[in-house]
Amino acid sequence: MSSAEPTEAEPTEAGPTEQTGPAVRESGRAPRPAAPVPSPLPGLAESARLLADATTTSTALVADALARIEATQPTLNAFRHLRVQAALAEAAEADRRFAAGERLPLLGVPVAVKDDTDVAGLPTHFGCDGERPPAASDSEAVRRLRAAGAVVVGKTNSCELGQWPFTEGTAFGATRNPWNTAHTPGGSSGGSAAAVAAGLVPAALGSDGAGSVRIPAAWTHLVGIKPQRGRISVHPHSDAFQGLTVNGPLARTVADAALLLDVVAGAHPEDFHRPPAVRAADAARRDPGRLRIALAWRPPLTLTGAGPDPEVRRAVTALADTLARLGHHVEEARPRYGLIGLAFVPRATVGIAEFAARHPEPALLDPRTRSALRTGTRLSGRVVRAARAREVRQHRRIGALFDTSGFDVLLTPTTAAPPPRIGRFDDLSAWRTDVAMAAACPYAWPWNVLGWPGVNVPAGFTRSGLPVGAQLLGPSRSEERLIALAAQLEDDRRWFEHRPPV
Repeated sequence: MSSAEPTEAEPTEAGPTEQTGPAVRESGRAPRPAAPVPSPLPGLAESARLLADATTTSTALVADALARIEATQPTLNAFRHLRVQAALAEAAEADRRFAAGERLPLLGVPVAVKDDTDVAGLPTHFGCDGERPPAASDSEAVRRLRAAGAVVVGKTNSCELGQWPFTEGTAFGATRNPWNTAHTPGGSSGGSAAAVAAGLVPAALGSDGAGSVRIPAAWTHLVGIKPQRGRISVHPHSDAFQGLTVNGPLARTVADAALLLDVVAGAHPEDFHRPPAVRAADAARRDPGRLRIALAWRPPLTLTGAGPDPEVRRAVTALADTLARLGHHVEEARPRYGLIGLAFVPRATVGIAEFAARHPEPALLDPRTRSALRTGTRLSGRVVRAARAREVRQHRRIGALFDTSGFDVLLTPTTAAPPPRIGRFDDLSAWRTDVAMAAACPYAWPWNVLGWPGVNVPAGFTRSGLPVGAQLLGPSRSEERLIALAAQLEDDRRWFEHRPPV
């Protein structure tokens, strides 16, 4: 069903308060008179400040978010599920809590989460077609959002099982880029990216298993943080996609992304990975010092001959020049990636197979997903265990860039190409889709194999106005350094002053 089609709100275990269809207007009702579309919502920290100062109310912010989502759903199609009545009820409760003197980091602030994340009372389709039962409980990340007072207004679109750098599928249609709706916002967190870029919500959670936060952040002019593995819990999954996938924030500013990271960071008791805590918001206010930054143009081996599009290279070169002007030492270098793809492919396809095997109607899955399921099934067991065992050696080999060569940060393009047009990947076989993906997005996925952090920062625009990005990559547990550097860049380049025309 197209996300532009109206649907009735469906009752769930949580009561008749969740709108589980992908549309934003109930069917069987006369259309309401056209109302002015609310202005883009303020950022996360600004929303929290306005609420704390009693300059606005949570009810007003949430109502504006829902109205803006409804107005843009036929064109952007950012959301799969909305919580209209429940979100408004939670906003009213937040206003009562404010009046009683309660204060929390995000009390009353509307946010969105990607539809691979469990929200009690809503199904988790993860981009797939077919019926799924509503989740009985919140994921750990959503539990922490609620504990901080945030109001989850809905779940954003993702491609099927998060496999591709575009957000399109038969289950929900195509999610479109607010900067140019003929183009994809990227994937797989494309719905979250489109929602934040268009000002539908102040910030959103995505997930990143091969660049799925950083790629859509690059293609929608956002800050996207892929944190250290385990920094944000992926529970109820203990080791999502064989350790490749982490949750991460998408926001228009470094401070907002850091605030969201601080709010949702932390382990569930059953989590495998438990890195020590960081103070991301503090890092966003700290001078990074003078750093040695390696600029790498050559991606890891993908057998596609991929290199950066001239317009991507121009934008990232300009960003590197900014870093040098700010006092950092920037030098071209070549990380020793080796044959890291031989470790990535088994882990990725086995991860897809594990999720696909849970689908109650496998025939509804995209043929490319079924192909990945077959490959992942063949590579499970000894092959994937051997792939994971190589991670320690990969840490040493690629980590030599930091430990031996003395660099503090690696700078690369986030993608090799600007955002492709909607439909670019339609009707391609699984193999041709993989080749096209590898050519467009060869830079992000190695850091998922390593489990190390990275931050996408906006790098500028092509001559036709399409956003492109650069990624700041670091060694294990280096989020604070990367965030401080990103914030320094933001102070100079002020990318948050540019908004899409939606």
